[in-house]
Amino acid sequence: MNAQNALLGASILATGLMSGLWYGWSVSVIPGTRRVPDGTYITTMQSINRAIINPAFVIPFMGIPALLVGASVVQFQAGDHRRGWLLAGASATYLVGVLGVTVGGNVPLNDALDAFDLGDADERALSTRRRTYERPWNRWHYLRTQGNIASFAHVSAEAIVAKKEE
Repeated sequence: MNAQNALLGASILATGLMSGLWYGWSVSVIPGTRRVPDGTYITTMQSINRAIINPAFVIPFMGIPALLVGASVVQFQAGDHRRGWLLAGASATYLVGVLGVTVGGNVPLNDALDAFDLGDADERALSTRRRTYERPWNRWHYLRTQGNIASFAHVSAEAIVAKKEE
């Protein structure tokens, strides 16, 4: 297997895995958490936000831009600018639409939720905290899901182009 195929395969796998994570969250966790009381929701999201910071999530999440940029560079170096631009598009889409949205939108909301002390909170405080978190967080989440799916589509399109050219 050459560097072009290895980087392309790793890029497809990683963007596909992350797309699946975001999509799965959108169609299962979000609808499920809508059904629970405010205190349960906050406790659950605090726990999930702490648990997700682990190598199985962070390495692919942060590594995808390097894979995509590397795959793009290899294509440009090989003189295949059309495929290089498809991968550059996947890179830009992921950097802005997934990494940028998460760091700029979801993470600040997660940090604020993590700082919320459930111990002294009454029902009104719980309701307010949930309202200021849940809807904005979900909007950012849906945006990054779309960004990741678009990035996955770009890198997959590159693979289709490569296959047709064989």
